[in-house]
Amino acid sequence: MSDAPLCGIARPRLDCDQEGAYGRRCVQTSLRGDTPNITTPGAVAIRPKATRRSAPSSWERLRHAWRRYHTEYLIFLALMAPNLILIAVFVYRPLFLNIYYSTLNWSLGSSTAIRVGLGNYIEWFTDPQSWTVLEVTAIFTVVTVGGSMVIGLALALVLNERLHFAAFARATVFAPYVLSGVGVGLTWLFIFDPAYGVLGQILRSLGGASPQWYLSSPWALAMVMIVYVWKNLGYTAVIYLAGLQAISHEVLEAADVDGASASRKLFSVKLPLLSPTTMFLVVTLMLSSLQSFDIIQIMTQGGPFGGTTTLMYEVYHDAFVNGRIGYSSTAAVILFVILFVMTFFYMRFVERKVTYQ
Repeated sequence: MSDAPLCGIARPRLDCDQEGAYGRRCVQTSLRGDTPNITTPGAVAIRPKATRRSAPSSWERLRHAWRRYHTEYLIFLALMAPNLILIAVFVYRPLFLNIYYSTLNWSLGSSTAIRVGLGNYIEWFTDPQSWTVLEVTAIFTVVTVGGSMVIGLALALVLNERLHFAAFARATVFAPYVLSGVGVGLTWLFIFDPAYGVLGQILRSLGGASPQWYLSSPWALAMVMIVYVWKNLGYTAVIYLAGLQAISHEVLEAADVDGASASRKLFSVKLPLLSPTTMFLVVTLMLSSLQSFDIIQIMTQGGPFGGTTTLMYEVYHDAFVNGRIGYSSTAAVILFVILFVMTFFYMRFVERKVTYQ
């Protein structure tokens, strides 16, 4: 048979010697010039074992992991460094400087400061006026946060229905929130004016008398709280409206099938599913109320007789009216501690009762 290649494939050639004691010895030679394989009858061809790479040692694996981690860490630092620098300069640096200033007896415009340690804190907590400020701050925060959330939820429930001119109604409700606090304060200042204000004229036309908003501490505090609630209604209503529209229609349809009334659906279905929204609003509104300043400054300037002086306004008054920078820094540190503790407590314990689905 010819040794010609079949279908273009070169077959190996088999060369045999003369027959010996152990039979004929044949040599299989590849036409490509490879090393011949010597075979004998009855023998089993043994192929050379493939070499295996040894498994990396634990030290090599550790070094490789460290190299990869080190590279990723450098990339992280390169991307985060600008943000971290800005946070350190504009957040933590003023915080620590304020804590340092609270240990000084330093007056505004003075080039010298006396270190007093905890003297400012002792003076602040032993001053009866400080406890009045804390009481006003607590009342103001509870009423403004609670009022904004209750009335805002009611508005959101109305806006969630199919209404004509729904977009216009939502924009009208949200508009006060984006207005300047100074403009809002000036507008309501004229509305509450006992002699020429719109509210006073309406009350007199009904046979009543306008309260002395600017002469009585309780009425002045009520006036400021009304304005803050009105300004925050749009924000609260829009956030609650987004939460209501995120509730699955299948859940509401299942409640309808079970024969639940409107009030039962509100308290047993909607409000539990709105708990994440409620938690978010409580935190944000609480932080906003504790830092209230602009409307108080425009309408009452903390009066009468300190009846509308919140802790935030006390910080401003001590620094720029009384000129006591160190004492003002003490009040600011106390305000920071209150904000931190309240936020931590709420996020740590109240969030456990939040229903996300």
